[in-house]
Amino acid sequence: MTRRQGPQRLRSWTHDCTCEGDGTGCAILTAFRMTSLMTLGAMLEALVLGLVEGLTEFIPVSSTAHILLLGHFLRFESAGHTFEVLIQLGAVLAILTVYFQRFLRVAQQLPSNPGARRFVIGILVAFLPAAVIGALAHGFIKSVLFETPALICVTLILGGIVLLFIDKVVPEPRYNNAMGLPLLLALKIGFFQCLAMIPGMSRSGSTIVGAMLMGVDKRAAAEFSFFLALPTMAGAFAYDLFKNRNNLSFDDGLLIVIGFIAAFCAAVLVVRTLLDFVAKHGYAPFGWWRIIVGVAGLIGLAVVG
Repeated sequence: MTRRQGPQRLRSWTHDCTCEGDGTGCAILTAFRMTSLMTLGAMLEALVLGLVEGLTEFIPVSSTAHILLLGHFLRFESAGHTFEVLIQLGAVLAILTVYFQRFLRVAQQLPSNPGARRFVIGILVAFLPAAVIGALAHGFIKSVLFETPALICVTLILGGIVLLFIDKVVPEPRYNNAMGLPLLLALKIGFFQCLAMIPGMSRSGSTIVGAMLMGVDKRAAAEFSFFLALPTMAGAFAYDLFKNRNNLSFDDGLLIVIGFIAAFCAAVLVVRTLLDFVAKHGYAPFGWWRIIVGVAGLIGLAVVG
């Protein structure tokens, strides 16, 4: 991962060199200092990006929006987007880790239990709209929507307003088991997930709001969003990996490892605590957070561009 440096920043890192004697030693020392500081800075960036990915992937605040805005204002990037693609696996692994026993039981019961088969089919049905529309619109999403920070800020704010009121306007819950939703309902939730292709809308936020509007209680809606994340994120990872196959670079292997581990640890924390949190507090706190970040982003764009 590389940081786009300006001359002033490089000068501040190297300082004024006032060595006595041979200038070669001074040049080597200066280069060493600059390289060490750049490496430390890159490691901190990897850690921060990994934590942000893990903390925001499964809550309705849009991890993509946070990553893109952070990248825009701090001016960092990775070759071929390898880093951003691979740290997503840390979040996927967190879901598999937390729900391993449940997934194992489902796999064991598939041959004999109709409920287990319906659950798996329901997740695949819900994933289908995003798979089709995402593949068709991938170029537009990456080249246009992902490059428009102002749009990201606006969608953060609009999504935040929705979350402020969602707990008050949803109908009386009719479904409280995330593993037993009807197939047609799962498909409708899948179409809501497609809204997340607009950066800032949030994959988890779109699925949770859609599920709640159709009668799923808030805890089950969040849990179904966890389950749906597996094929969706794995599919997005595989597709991004394929599209960027000629640009992938593993030169920054240490940074990828740091980001991956940070994303995994943060995501495990979120997955283990989110259901109890929303059961007690609802989704309004996430709505306020989205609005604050969106407004701050617009102010930042107006001030520094």
